[in-house]
Amino acid sequence: MNNLDPEVARDPEHLVVYGGRGKAARSWRDFEAIVAALRGLGEEETLLVQSGKAVGVFPTHADAPRVLIVNAMVVPKWATDDIFWDLEARGLTMYGQMTAGSWIYIGTQGILQGTFETLAALARTEFGAPDLAGRWFLSSGLGEMGGAQPLATTMLGGVALIVDVDPRAIERRLKGRYLDEKAADLDDALEQVQRAVAAREPRSVGLLGNAADVFPEILRRKITPDVVSDQTAAHDLMVGYIPRGYTVEQAAEARRKDPVAYRLGVQASIALEARAILGLRARGAKAFDYGNNFRTQAREAGVADAFDIEGYVPRYIRPLFEVGSGPFRWVALSGEANDIARIDRLLLSEFGQDEHLARWIRLAAEKVKFQGLPARICYMGYGERERFGHRVNDLVRDGELSAPIAIGRDHHDTGSVASPYRETEAMRDGSDAIADWPILNALLNVASGATWVSVHHGGGTGIGNSIHAGLVVVADGTPEADRRLGRTLHNDPGLGVARHADAGYPASLELAARAKFRIPRR
Repeated sequence: MNNLDPEVARDPEHLVVYGGRGKAARSWRDFEAIVAALRGLGEEETLLVQSGKAVGVFPTHADAPRVLIVNAMVVPKWATDDIFWDLEARGLTMYGQMTAGSWIYIGTQGILQGTFETLAALARTEFGAPDLAGRWFLSSGLGEMGGAQPLATTMLGGVALIVDVDPRAIERRLKGRYLDEKAADLDDALEQVQRAVAAREPRSVGLLGNAADVFPEILRRKITPDVVSDQTAAHDLMVGYIPRGYTVEQAAEARRKDPVAYRLGVQASIALEARAILGLRARGAKAFDYGNNFRTQAREAGVADAFDIEGYVPRYIRPLFEVGSGPFRWVALSGEANDIARIDRLLLSEFGQDEHLARWIRLAAEKVKFQGLPARICYMGYGERERFGHRVNDLVRDGELSAPIAIGRDHHDTGSVASPYRETEAMRDGSDAIADWPILNALLNVASGATWVSVHHGGGTGIGNSIHAGLVVVADGTPEADRRLGRTLHNDPGLGVARHADAGYPASLELAARAKFRIPRR
């Protein structure tokens, strides 16, 4: 229900949560059946959900997951866009994205923190600085994922110019305080950006336009941003990227009338934007692909050197994954913001020695507007998540929190995903496409006693390009929950360390040598 809260979901009427067509349930009839099954679920029963459809309640045991979810799995030979979306149109499957179909989406804050981590790592790697003060970032997309870009930039002291073709997206981000200003036109936008950069003043500017028009024009004017990227839902060509020359409404009509011609128009526009990004990169901008399959779409549209734009995981995030660190989140089931504030204080007290983490928590408390149930996210690694889970369970037990806390994470995590164009791109041992790891992750979390566990296909980079797993474990203050929390929050990131140790990363091998789990000798 929280995933489909109007404050959370992109299009709740059609069950779409985020990421193009990522849904929480297959149909409203299926939604009602899932809710009814959950309400009647016993403490030794498990509900099975097959691509957004409840298909059975089975007798299990108290430490088994209450729900097991699998979304969008298709036999590999049939895992193409055309086949999958035909099956979806026939009511046989559902695209679950990542946290849409696993019911732990928390609104834009989820990607906000990931974007904050990425841009902070970029600042350290590219500029030798702790933040983006005096730098500006050009990107496109203000939807469910891209909407995080402006606020993440200003939280790091930088200036953002974000282009979007949908005026409603700009207004929504202004209303939610993710975006500071709306420009009248490109001239106005660039003037605002240059003024803010000169003053080293954090500022974000939204520009109504199409990136396929705006990016080439900025290149033509010989203006070079410090950083450039794209965060449209380009993995889904039919609804995630609007071709140049169309409004959102005109695009909807065009794809209905002639989907083949429409798709060709999308590909041509992506190619124009990609060539502009490569041109800005040649002029000195730091360009990165943010995992939306933009480079693949551009290459298929004829941009042969699209992959000269580096992926953000191998360039910036993999050092975090190597030590079991990733996007960890929790939701106050009470609906009370005070419960999140109390956990914020816990983090600052017990993990405050991590200055980067403390900066995020303070800024999030000040700047993040909750969508739906109050929630928080941060990157936490092996050992830290387990310790955190026990402490939160103590707070529930002692009455310092008014209700249980649901603790989960993004599927985009250290050991839970195989995605050769994103999380597992350019692995040290060449194991980019090996998908055993997310399946092992899900199985291990079931054995550990997570409250619900999910396995999905296609999220983030589109059908045929990824397999990934997610989990949630509930802290209800009981000793039984404490044991489940300890096992799950140790084993889940631990597998990420093991996965990267297996690939030969020195930091992972060093951590694994002193971890609680064991890697058999060979």
